[in-house]
Amino acid sequence: MRFSQDFAPPGQGGRRPGRGRSGSRGPLGALTAVLALALVLTGCGGGTDTKAPAAAAGAAADRVEPLTTAPEPQLPVTVKSADGAEVTVASTDRIVPLTGGLSEIVFTLGLGKRVVARDITATFEQAAKLPVVTRAHDVSAESVLSLRPTVVLAETTTGPAEAIDQIRDAGIPLVVVEPAQQLSDVGRRIGTVAAALGVPDSGTELKSRTQSRIDAVRKSVPAPADGHEKPRVAFLYLRGSASVYLLGGRESGASSLLEAAGAVDAGKASGLTKDFTAITSEALAKAAPDAILVMSKGLDSVGGVDGLVKIPGVAETPAGMDRRIVSIDDGVLLNYGPRTDRVLSELIAQLYPEDGADK
Repeated sequence: MRFSQDFAPPGQGGRRPGRGRSGSRGPLGALTAVLALALVLTGCGGGTDTKAPAAAAGAAADRVEPLTTAPEPQLPVTVKSADGAEVTVASTDRIVPLTGGLSEIVFTLGLGKRVVARDITATFEQAAKLPVVTRAHDVSAESVLSLRPTVVLAETTTGPAEAIDQIRDAGIPLVVVEPAQQLSDVGRRIGTVAAALGVPDSGTELKSRTQSRIDAVRKSVPAPADGHEKPRVAFLYLRGSASVYLLGGRESGASSLLEAAGAVDAGKASGLTKDFTAITSEALAKAAPDAILVMSKGLDSVGGVDGLVKIPGVAETPAGMDRRIVSIDDGVLLNYGPRTDRVLSELIAQLYPEDGADK
């Protein structure tokens, strides 16, 4: 979630909230006004430990791991874009992915040397020196076109619509991809991007590698101890500098990841059917989380764990009383891409510190 280098809108791969080009609401559509204001204003341990556990996933996520053999695209290809357009891609010499999640897939497919620009949420090392053409998915069509792209990748929530139209009107092939919302979307996204770039075999290889790694990590989830229920985990979206404090519900994007880690999404279980709702003492009491999941920069923005427990209602939850906070890097937590196994592994390690993640 980054509104600048340090702050981005919540969601999978830093999705932009609000209505996409199709007019349908994204998972965070109800928060558009609040997050727009935030844009203007900007940006688990156990026991009595006063510090959040180190976000090892963040350190591991500084680099992506490309396939060992760089593929040679078989072009031209014609694919159906998620917005209904038929798009023919004749060259992948100059690729511009307009979200961090899409950049992650392109680089991991082995096509990173062909990428000529990035979104602000593409924070991994291999992309760091590329020029930024989108910030919080506010696309600069002029910046994109100045780089002479041969193909542009976007998501249904990428905008503004005028910028997308301007890129297409200039004759640039632009493929729109559905955002990821859960673990089952990982393979679909990889396959869609690989097909659009003319490397379907590499897409199949990457899907297989990613799924096998996710499956292996899921096997490390400790079984609940006798007489103990699964931990209830609340996903909180925090941006202290903008006074934005939100509790994730069923559509937040975190449920699938939490459930894969052997946990219960406390917001979803408490009856929150939408994406996020403002944090209140009543909502937190109903969710009753045993642990709280946050993005690392969100935690920093409220002053760490000490600041988090000062948010009304947090200190009264079991998680707040135990200071049991799970903190994972913003740039990968909800990407549901090739690095999802690392995120899941770190989530498990922090949720079950006494069990470890390699049982």
